[in-house]
Amino acid sequence: MTPARLAKYKATLACRQLDLTIITDQVNKAQNISALIRTCDAVGIHRAHVVTPAGGFGNHKGTALGSQKWVNIMAHDNMNSALYTAKKQGMQLVSAHLSDLAVDYRELDYTLPTALILGAEMHGVSPSALAASDHQVVIPMLGMVHSFNVSVAAAIILLEAQRQRELQGSYSRPQLLGADYEKTLFRWSYPKLADFCDCHGLAYPAMETDGDIVNVNQWHASAKQSAGIHQDSTNTYTPKSLGVI
Repeated sequence: MTPARLAKYKATLACRQLDLTIITDQVNKAQNISALIRTCDAVGIHRAHVVTPAGGFGNHKGTALGSQKWVNIMAHDNMNSALYTAKKQGMQLVSAHLSDLAVDYRELDYTLPTALILGAEMHGVSPSALAASDHQVVIPMLGMVHSFNVSVAAAIILLEAQRQRELQGSYSRPQLLGADYEKTLFRWSYPKLADFCDCHGLAYPAMETDGDIVNVNQWHASAKQSAGIHQDSTNTYTPKSLGVI
């Protein structure tokens, strides 16, 4: 890993917003989910909440360009679980939904902890999610169509959130700290090694300030023993194969 790459990771993590997120409500097109996650990464969202729709997700050719590697996705079996999680974190629930109660999306204060709820294009946000929402917002349109694609609508609203937060200085005050920061930095820096550790229940090795693994050969030998990897599997689990060197 080059010094420039490590510096990019650190700079990006310093801007990550823990108090801004999205919640998908019956969004069943997987390409839309991918596009939403890509937008989350672009505006610095650290964690997104994806509720599994009743009929599951459709197959697609990915459009996220690997963005799912940079955003933590919390999967929920039902909407109540996602809403409860956001509320527990003190977030205002904002539904993107066309109704008589909806206000121009630019009127809200997104510097407050915010969870943006996004519904499927055909039906919008579900009644239960609307009932739990603190606000409903709409994007004013001047044409004949009544709505944007869900991923486009999310991008428009989240860019307004980014604008407000930049003016307030939110991106200049790191929110991701401590063990969560260290774990995320490691996963970004050494994804294969992180997967190996997760698979075998191993703690991540320590990183030097320059991004190198501390005593990598010693750690590798100890990790193989802890994971029960036999000598004849050595070539499969070398530091090189795990992306360490």
